[in-house]
Amino acid sequence: MNTQEFLNYIKENVATVEFRKIGTDELRVMPCTLNPDVMGTTTTEVNQQAENEHLVVWSVDKDNWRSFRVETVERWYEGYPS
Repeated sequence: MNTQEFLNYIKENVATVEFRKIGTDELRVMPCTLNPDVMGTTTTEVNQQAENEHLVVWSVDKDNWRSFRVETVERWYEGYPS
């Protein structure tokens, strides 16, 4: 995964990330963003680094912050789940 490309994209847009949950190995399909316009007014800006092992993102479907390990990502793509 190109983490910097992903972070740059979700600062302005919604992307879907597919990753394996730790412990259960369940596939999670999560639309997410870091765009304040999508997150709403009750959110806080998060400064992410491409070198981080974990990323914190706004989960659009859960309407809350979620994190995942970069090493568990199977793929990400632009937009919402198809």
